[in-house]
Amino acid sequence: MLQPISLFKERYGDLRYFFAPMAGISDTVFRLLMRELGAQCVISELLSAEGLIRGGQRTRDMMQFDERERPIGIQIFGHQIKSLAEAAKIVEAQGADFVDINFGCPVKKVVCDGGGAAWLKDPVKLGELLSTVKKDLRIPLTIKVRTGWDESSRNVKEVVHVAAESGVAWVAIHGRTRAQGYSGYADWELIREVAIHSKIPVIGNGDILTAEMAQRRIDEGYAHAVMIGRGALKNPWIFREILGEKLEAKNFIALINRHFDLAIEKKDRHRAFLSLKKFLAWYAAGFPNSGKFRFELFQLEDIDALRQHALSYFETLSVATKLDDGQPFLMGGHG
Repeated sequence: MLQPISLFKERYGDLRYFFAPMAGISDTVFRLLMRELGAQCVISELLSAEGLIRGGQRTRDMMQFDERERPIGIQIFGHQIKSLAEAAKIVEAQGADFVDINFGCPVKKVVCDGGGAAWLKDPVKLGELLSTVKKDLRIPLTIKVRTGWDESSRNVKEVVHVAAESGVAWVAIHGRTRAQGYSGYADWELIREVAIHSKIPVIGNGDILTAEMAQRRIDEGYAHAVMIGRGALKNPWIFREILGEKLEAKNFIALINRHFDLAIEKKDRHRAFLSLKKFLAWYAAGFPNSGKFRFELFQLEDIDALRQHALSYFETLSVATKLDDGQPFLMGGHG
């Protein structure tokens, strides 16, 4: 078993279980909910470095976080060294615990501009970027990567070495290449090989959908920590289960009411309404009559009616009735 991440040990304890940054999902509401449900560290959805520098209100709003989320990292992406260095300082001034740079996003509009996973094609330039950002940064710098650009250039070992030499605190590795997108399976054997020989901690990411899978990756020495994304949408209690809490009855009513309350607190009612619809649809995945439930919820136009519709549906369910239908879940560009 590899040692946990101890970077924030004095303030927050050892870190093993991270909630992943996912575009359109990891906003302050859902991050706070995941922290309350046992995630030990959270990271924002990816934010444009150029957007932060230009002071775009939407990007600045996405950078906001609640003190209860700590430890919290803000993830940025971009294609210019100067812009990323400047954006990192903005994140530092915002009070985040660390800055995370995204080198893993496979989405075409990001990589075509030279951002996200496109950086993996040039580890030398990537090292130049990291050294430049790190030089004037007082808070820790971390990165999220993939195993490489494609099957013929799986250079994650070189990338992690460059990161360590540049003073990066840890590397999160999604176990697929950019070319794979979210198809196939994450290569955990490669993640373990990198983690065992790395000078800095490695967080493994990809295909962790149950508490048992997460615990096994730690117990069998695949990584210093694991990062969970889609698994937390299918099972919001996954972090509590990992930490050994006995959840005899997962209380969907309490979960839904809490999610609504947080969303209304952090957003205006209209934005909360739009956001909650998609989360309710994900929560329902695998349950009986979920298709009908999803169809009906997207016909609603009022947040109070949405809450009542959700409570009426979930109060009739037992978690034991949830089925894994084997269908792909969130296989798009979420980070």
